[in-house]
Amino acid sequence: MKKILLTILLIWGQSAMAIEEPAFKIISKVDTFEVRLYAPFLIAETVVEGDMDEASTKGFRKIADYIFGNNRVAQTGSSSKIAMTAPVTLEPQSQKIAMTAPVTLSSATVDLANAKMWRVHFVMPAKYNINSIPQPNNADVKLKEVPGKLFAVNSYTGFNTMANVQGKTDELLAWLQQKNIQVLGNPQLSRYDPPWTVPLFRRNEIMIEIKEVP
Repeated sequence: MKKILLTILLIWGQSAMAIEEPAFKIISKVDTFEVRLYAPFLIAETVVEGDMDEASTKGFRKIADYIFGNNRVAQTGSSSKIAMTAPVTLEPQSQKIAMTAPVTLSSATVDLANAKMWRVHFVMPAKYNINSIPQPNNADVKLKEVPGKLFAVNSYTGFNTMANVQGKTDELLAWLQQKNIQVLGNPQLSRYDPPWTVPLFRRNEIMIEIKEVP
């Protein structure tokens, strides 16, 4: 347990110095809500079982192990450390939202407490592409190219309790319903700060992929 805690502290310490984030353009902003157009980016992801907190810890450990050197460089066969970026993102996999028509609040509500399978991903530094980045040794960690997408975002501070995450998700879904914006995916929880950050200054976001802005 002490070794795991030390690893997490080292990773988050590195994150405080290396704060590269995926590039995006703000299309619109209203209060805590934004619509962003993201440029394509590369992620390392893993799918894990458990509730939100369990999955977050399991997924973080697996991908942290990869970026800290449990990998191989194709050209040399050696390992290489990869800089930590932000955010770390968690997405439920057991819930599906209809994608064929603009959703209503009732059909789009996602019960996060019942999700038992989650996808955790880190965005990789922009200097890498799918061919140049070190390959994971752990088969549970996958590399994936994400095309440019539109996301609706609800930003907030504080702790990420299940009740708080659910409430912020519901707020974003209600705002999308009000704007008649079609949802294309599950909500994602993105966290940008190390665990010792004062809650008032923690940057958290609920992100949902959307089709377009009317």
